[in-house]
Amino acid sequence: MKRRHRTDYGTIVLHWLMVAAFGTAFVSGLRIATEAPARTWINLFDAVLPRESVWMAHMQAAVVLVAVSLAYPIYMRRSGLGRRIRLDRIRLRGLLGRGQARLGAVNVVLNWVFFLTMLALMASGGLLYFGYYAGNDMATLHWYGTWVILGFVGLHVLMHFEIGGASQLLRIFRPARLVAPPPRLDTDELLTMLVEQSARLAVEPESVNKTPPAAHLQPIQPLEDPIHARPAARNAMMAPPPRTVTRRSVAKPRRPRSPTFQSNPFVVAAAVAITSASVIVAADRMTVDHLEIHRIAKADAPVLDGDTSDRAWRNVRPFSLMTSQGGNFDDKGETRIDIRAVHDGTWAYFLFTWEDPTRSLKHLPLVKQADGWRLLHDGYETGDEHDYNEDKFSVLLTTLDGTLAGDRTFHASPHPIPEAPATMTGRGLHFTVGDIGYVDVWQWKATSGGPTGWMDDANFGPPLDATPMQARNIVPYKGGFAPDPGASNYSDNFVISAEATGDGNRAVKPRRLPRDLAATTAAMGDIDLDPNHGESEGARWFMTEAESIPYSADLDARIPVGTVIPGVILSGEFTGDRADVRCAARWASGHWALEVARRLDTHSRYDVALKSGIFMRVAAFDHSQIRHTRHVQPIRLEVE
Repeated sequence: MKRRHRTDYGTIVLHWLMVAAFGTAFVSGLRIATEAPARTWINLFDAVLPRESVWMAHMQAAVVLVAVSLAYPIYMRRSGLGRRIRLDRIRLRGLLGRGQARLGAVNVVLNWVFFLTMLALMASGGLLYFGYYAGNDMATLHWYGTWVILGFVGLHVLMHFEIGGASQLLRIFRPARLVAPPPRLDTDELLTMLVEQSARLAVEPESVNKTPPAAHLQPIQPLEDPIHARPAARNAMMAPPPRTVTRRSVAKPRRPRSPTFQSNPFVVAAAVAITSASVIVAADRMTVDHLEIHRIAKADAPVLDGDTSDRAWRNVRPFSLMTSQGGNFDDKGETRIDIRAVHDGTWAYFLFTWEDPTRSLKHLPLVKQADGWRLLHDGYETGDEHDYNEDKFSVLLTTLDGTLAGDRTFHASPHPIPEAPATMTGRGLHFTVGDIGYVDVWQWKATSGGPTGWMDDANFGPPLDATPMQARNIVPYKGGFAPDPGASNYSDNFVISAEATGDGNRAVKPRRLPRDLAATTAAMGDIDLDPNHGESEGARWFMTEAESIPYSADLDARIPVGTVIPGVILSGEFTGDRADVRCAARWASGHWALEVARRLDTHSRYDVALKSGIFMRVAAFDHSQIRHTRHVQPIRLEVE
């Protein structure tokens, strides 16, 4: 009968825990990666990728991976199975051999590639999560490490099949009791035995060659049958000859191994895994980032002008964090954000500063061509403009606890709401479900509303009904993202036809034209239509209602071909709940500085009161519509 190979139960349990944790981390990580630029191809696997609690599942799987990775070497050492993965000279020489020796050596080398790659994955993931180094390079390392592990899985299975066929593969499903390993060789005892053997060999020839004197010869006594001899005599006759005992010949007593550790290595490994997982979870809870909102006198309140030299800011130490996974930012998709915060008992004031190489104000400008007007864009038709968009900055406030807020307000998948339209971008949607209610969202825009002192107050709430234009996929459906009740003072300066033209685009017509074309052109500064080039100092890419007049064919006919006009019209003021947040911003030397003010409590159902225990997230956009930077851990507010 062919022998059925088996594997010890400890290895089987740890092996399948590792497989389950990595599988969960892999599919949830793929879903997270769909939000990164140029990775929408992952949506081809939408049917098998998770849609709910994606970040939490990824982090929980990571905790299990770390725990198993710590338990595995403990188990291997205590069970004496370290020979399986020992990479020594003999194994390295086996790479040049043939047959089973070579296969075994290659398998051990692959195991070490797996160990090192998994270590890099856990290190990079930890740095990204805790924000110590959350840059694009670390995210790239994490991405490629994932695919190395996936490649290892295939090679690992193939290698074991080559070593022992299907029986070798099936042994991971056949548990067996752990066999105690042979005792380790004691070199001191071995040397002592060799010395004693050499001494005996040197003495025996001399005793054979020497003949005792006749006077001392004794008559030979008949031998007694040892089988029938008395017990004492039999024992004396069968006992080994006495040997001289010296200091060197005394063998060192072998230290007995702990019976608990020797018989229960899996229990020890399990204890290590449970303890390490508990420590990681506790450390996560204890290391939540905190933002102190310091109390100041009303007379010391900062002036909202974008100037960071106010005394209130000089006396506050900034909270700094790295955000990544966004679009542009010199193709790195990352920026460091500093936050300062104070309050005077009624109003809270924030100073946000972040790195941005360009002052981007060109928000969907229009260009006059021979056959009419054209909207400059790249992705706007699907709601993912990433060239001709204004710089933006967002703040999210939630009463949810330290759980990753993205799992409560963002739902991945190209079609996260079955009864609503699919997304035109292939990405997910912001909305809340259940009893979460509304999540407060502020959004500053460098051209739309921001220059007049307002930061758009919006919210993430339950999914909204699709409009007719959204149902026809003419404009993107936005899920539960909506402005607070009230009006804004900005609007698009164009109307897009619902019918496509012959070249596949849609016809565009300006809503308003410049009253004084020369003055409007001068206000736009040095016109450079390269989206990666920022605007000159003092430039603005909007028209006010007073500076423009409604579109007419006669006025349009007098505008020369090649003329560029702004894509944004400003008129009036913000009203209602939408006007709760005031601001001022200034760009200089590759940095934006944004000062923000809002009442501690607006008493609006769409807003979150600013108090201790509230969680905040921040995001920066570099001339991108939706590709913002992000950070994993939330920021907990502490109001003095």
